[in-house]
Amino acid sequence: MEEKRDGRRMGLSARLLIKNMNDDSAKADEAVIEVLDVSKTGVGFICDVPLSIGAVYETYLKIWTDEVIHAFLKVVRIEQTEEERYMCGTIFIGLPEMNAARIEVYDLINHLNEEA
Repeated sequence: MEEKRDGRRMGLSARLLIKNMNDDSAKADEAVIEVLDVSKTGVGFICDVPLSIGAVYETYLKIWTDEVIHAFLKVVRIEQTEEERYMCGTIFIGLPEMNAARIEVYDLINHLNEEA
């Protein structure tokens, strides 16, 4: 997948709730996703479930401090892999500034460690 973000990326773990956010009666199925990277603007991941571009999904992102950030992701790109999996590019919808700052601080520390 071609790099389209300005922010540096880092890998974390997450779960994704597969649910139509426009239908309150819809049942949410949970899928574990393979997070490729995360920045303060969004998440790139691989999943086994076909998602829809433009759809919004609920996620629980476990960050480096073992805290879980509850967030919503809007799918902006999908590529199907040869293994019948899906590489997804998403952006955060309404991510609180405090959580975006947590990701940004970790990114800074990670960058400084790489330079050392």
